[in-house]
Amino acid sequence: MPSPSSSKLKKSRAPSPSPTPEASEESESNSVDGDDDDDESDDDSQTNSVSQSSSDSDNDDDDASTKDASGADEEHDEKKVATIAEDGKKVEFSDLGVIPQIVEACTNMGFKHPTPIQVKAIPEALQARDVIGLAQTGSGKTAAFTIPILQALWDNPKPFFACVLAPTRELAYQISQQVEALGSTIGVRSATIVGGMDMMSQSIALSKRPHVIVATPGRLQDHLENTKGFSLRGLQYLVMDEADRLLDMDFGPIIDKLLQSIPRERRTMLFSATMTTKVAKLQRASLKNPVRVEVDTKYTTVSTLKQHYMFMPFAHKDTYLVHLANEQAGHSIIVFTRTVHDSQRLSILLRLLGFPAIPLHGQLSQQARLGALNKFKTGGRSILVATDVASRGLDIPAVDLVVNYDIPTNSKDYIHRVGRTARAGRSGRSVTLVTQYDVELLQRIETVIGLKMTEFPGGNDKEAVMLLSERVAEAHRAAVRELKDKGVGGAGGSGKRKRKMDGRYGDDMDRDDDQVQAGLPVSGNGRHQNQNRKKGRR
Repeated sequence: MPSPSSSKLKKSRAPSPSPTPEASEESESNSVDGDDDDDESDDDSQTNSVSQSSSDSDNDDDDASTKDASGADEEHDEKKVATIAEDGKKVEFSDLGVIPQIVEACTNMGFKHPTPIQVKAIPEALQARDVIGLAQTGSGKTAAFTIPILQALWDNPKPFFACVLAPTRELAYQISQQVEALGSTIGVRSATIVGGMDMMSQSIALSKRPHVIVATPGRLQDHLENTKGFSLRGLQYLVMDEADRLLDMDFGPIIDKLLQSIPRERRTMLFSATMTTKVAKLQRASLKNPVRVEVDTKYTTVSTLKQHYMFMPFAHKDTYLVHLANEQAGHSIIVFTRTVHDSQRLSILLRLLGFPAIPLHGQLSQQARLGALNKFKTGGRSILVATDVASRGLDIPAVDLVVNYDIPTNSKDYIHRVGRTARAGRSGRSVTLVTQYDVELLQRIETVIGLKMTEFPGGNDKEAVMLLSERVAEAHRAAVRELKDKGVGGAGGSGKRKRKMDGRYGDDMDRDDDQVQAGLPVSGNGRHQNQNRKKGRR
């Protein structure tokens, strides 16, 4: 591994098709040095304002497409890939133009063949084109943008070569892990810059001049404004992953500032599950003559996923959830709730009844969130009770069952939730709990995904469910008492809570507990709903 002051990448055992890059002569410094003057960005501001475009209404089903800027070379590359597929031979990474060093890293990670989005995006990005990638969750988008960046870095090793923006801290850490793994054969250094972590330790990481920065927008802007000597004037690649969610979380004004802090002459890649109006406007503000590649952009779920529902009275929702957890004992389960309060309450309730459950939501500290994910991934806890902070981008292997405790009000959110299972060709199941208030929402989701859900086997065994009702009610009361003892109130979330902000910008602090369907009960055991609704939101 090269020293921190050097930007030279190490030689791999695999032969290189290009000359070995020369070492950078930049000196080591305790603070982050600026790049050379010739790398400075144009002082002109971006012609389009992302923050302005983000304020416009967002039609989730709007297919705001752009025409591909394709030429003869592109057509030749596409025909080559298509010919290989038509001949019955599986496409290899080397067929896409990937150098042996990175092919070796892919093999080490168990990537035998590229996914469809990788087949379409990698050749375009390797030709230094701006790319818009549209693909459903779990399709391999991270490698689709990481591989071209690493290959360009091999040819021209420089510090602060690329920056990847992610909407959440967990996704940023996951991307950083893939960057390190895919770049392991060439000595790539990366830094993860997210909120909830110490600014000073991050400044030290930046002073080591990593090749790739993976960040949430708010914390990155904090460092650009406050960390002495740190700039992105020499940035070569910008990636915006989960762009639709970046804009849904009101990062538009921050992204607008970031675009003014980086060179206009750069390569930009934008990846999203959906092409919304906001994403289309972001594309116009940040990409030049982009090539659009897409795979299964229609709101859909994978064929290996079996989707079920369980119908129940609202008052017995907790009891049906416990019955389901009991039937699926020994399997890994993610239970999605609409509010932070229910994530906490249900995890306590399940734990009191003997189920190894742990909560995950936006009000936890960063260490607690990472700890919860790690316990679930390693099998220390088999049930993860989460808000939508875990519904997108996170690659949690071997999830057997996804349960929608609260049915999502948006079909996109449903698709991303159930996308946590049946990943990478594996099979999986989802169960949506449906009360008398949710029938219309269920039908709306079925219309969008083009699939009629089936009733979960055993879900209509009312006698077995009712045998659990007394124990569940007792556990519910104990869970509510425990939350009150901890100073957590309100069934519809924790209300207007005080947040601990580590930086100036809101970063990725999740607002899951503020998303309440107007006029409908928002959680759990009906007994305590009206009482808390009368108390109001503080």
